[in-house]
Amino acid sequence: MLKIMFLCTGNSCRSQMAEGFARELGKGIVEAHSTGLNPAGLNQRAVKVMDEIGIDISSNQSKAIDADLLETMDVIITLCDHASESCPWTPPHIRRLHWSLPDPAKATGTEEEVLREFRKVRDKIRTRTEDFLKSIH
Repeated sequence: MLKIMFLCTGNSCRSQMAEGFARELGKGIVEAHSTGLNPAGLNQRAVKVMDEIGIDISSNQSKAIDADLLETMDVIITLCDHASESCPWTPPHIRRLHWSLPDPAKATGTEEEVLREFRKVRDKIRTRTEDFLKSIH
């Protein structure tokens, strides 16, 4: 089973959604984890937009990087430029990928406009996760 860690700054939105997709779409082939440089708590809008498509991440928790867990990973995927730049070194046996995605938590406007941004990012993460999973078969 391939072990994947999704890394973002706050481990509140993007990495949580990616972990949810990897767990759901990669059942039996991947073990998914998410973590953050500065855990900021699980964003309830991320929970809401994932629930809209039938993936429950409500019990996920925002976590800091665990060095011991990191060492066991096969792949680390950074989901924001800050995490990619701030975590410049990973052990040589770990494959590293970067998906530069906007932070939906920074969206402004009405609640519906903000949720629209969350959905856009969610859908990008889904596509990238599906493409990644296809590439490992």
